[in-house]
Amino acid sequence: MRVFETNVQQLKDSVLREVAALAWEDRLAAGILDIPEKIIPGPKATMRCCIYKERAVVSSRVKMAMGGDHTNPCVVEVMSVACDECPVTQMTVGPACRGCIATRCVHTCPKDAIHVVNHRAEIDHSKCILCGKCLNACPYGAIIKNLRPCERGCKVGAISMGEDRKASIDYSKCISCGTCTYQCPFGAIMDKSYIVDAIETLRGAQKWGYHVYAVLAPAIMGQIAPATLGQLVTGLRQVGFHAVREVALGADMTAQAEAGELLEKKVLTTSCCPAFVDYVEKNFPQIADRVSHTPSPMVMIGRHIKQQDPKAKVIFIGPCVAKKKEFQLGKTMGAIDCVLTFEELYPLLESRGIDITTLEEAPLDEASGYGRAFASSGGVAAAVAQALKELGVKPEDFQLNAAACSGIDACKAALFKMSKGIGDVNLIEGMACEGGCVQGAGILVRSPKNQAEVAKHVKEAGDKSIAAAVEAAE
Repeated sequence: MRVFETNVQQLKDSVLREVAALAWEDRLAAGILDIPEKIIPGPKATMRCCIYKERAVVSSRVKMAMGGDHTNPCVVEVMSVACDECPVTQMTVGPACRGCIATRCVHTCPKDAIHVVNHRAEIDHSKCILCGKCLNACPYGAIIKNLRPCERGCKVGAISMGEDRKASIDYSKCISCGTCTYQCPFGAIMDKSYIVDAIETLRGAQKWGYHVYAVLAPAIMGQIAPATLGQLVTGLRQVGFHAVREVALGADMTAQAEAGELLEKKVLTTSCCPAFVDYVEKNFPQIADRVSHTPSPMVMIGRHIKQQDPKAKVIFIGPCVAKKKEFQLGKTMGAIDCVLTFEELYPLLESRGIDITTLEEAPLDEASGYGRAFASSGGVAAAVAQALKELGVKPEDFQLNAAACSGIDACKAALFKMSKGIGDVNLIEGMACEGGCVQGAGILVRSPKNQAEVAKHVKEAGDKSIAAAVEAAE
């Protein structure tokens, strides 16, 4: 029996599993309306005010499990029926207020929204415009700005309260990092799922004669315990995949190519994180030309497979929501045919009645430890350094000075310095998720142990070099 960290995760899993099961049987049209009542049988509500509200939320999740709003190009959407429990963003007066006679909060308010009543400041929210001037003026720090978890979690300021007092996403700012999808404690923001597309691809393989490959990101380590990676490989083969490959091998290829590009251009930012690339293009367009033109590991492994097998179709399985946007971009040239997150991995297996803990192990050992380390912050920079070393580059000819940036705040600081010519950093490794892909928005287990599991996976590659891994693959 699976153990879920949150009820939100359990609900998402249940919906995906039911949709997947119907997709395998080609009964989506016939059975889709029965899913809400099957998951929420009633008669008593357990999560919301009534079972009818709970079923309405499940209906919205079913829509997202089938690809969401197809007119909306963004991969993250707000399910409005689920977004109604959080308090609205507002300024409040906390217990630290002393009713001081300076009343700086009163004098600084441009809308006359603050008055002192019975020696305590009070805010008239019908007048307050949330400018924050009172927040900065109070010497006691007694005025508090309450933010919804989704707003607080979004580091690019793409989420705000809409006119209907529900969360609203500004897609001109959104970088599809997916942070909001796990910050919301009601699961009201969700990434679109392409699990139905993946199943249709697998079902069509026998009919049309193509081969479907699963490519696993190295951040999978720590996500499938007590099962092993080898058991997962066997399980994916049983689902219908022709073969399973390591995205870390694509990371080895990326490191090699990026090292060569860095030698040529002298200054670069990495391109493996699509959310980071989107952030640079939207917020630092003046240095967008410094983003590496080297494809991401996902694209690299996809191209490699399709060069070797003209009948191949490739499905990426990883921790990243932004990859769902990247695979659709023209610059990837069709290297990847579908993207699933680790959250969607178990429903895919369970919909076929597969318990991977009971399976035999199958080998999967293609990449170097440097490629596998791409999953963690600092891993890309370390791999580029190793690739330079393997290319025979001497320190006196080129000195790498890399900045590994974990999270958007760190990326912003490094990019600002580069845009202003401050410092001598010549490679910015940008990761939108703090800690790197190992803490991505689409993971199953959010734990500090994930880092240790990836480090163990890195060691299991032994002393294999980047060049050796790439040469063996070719």
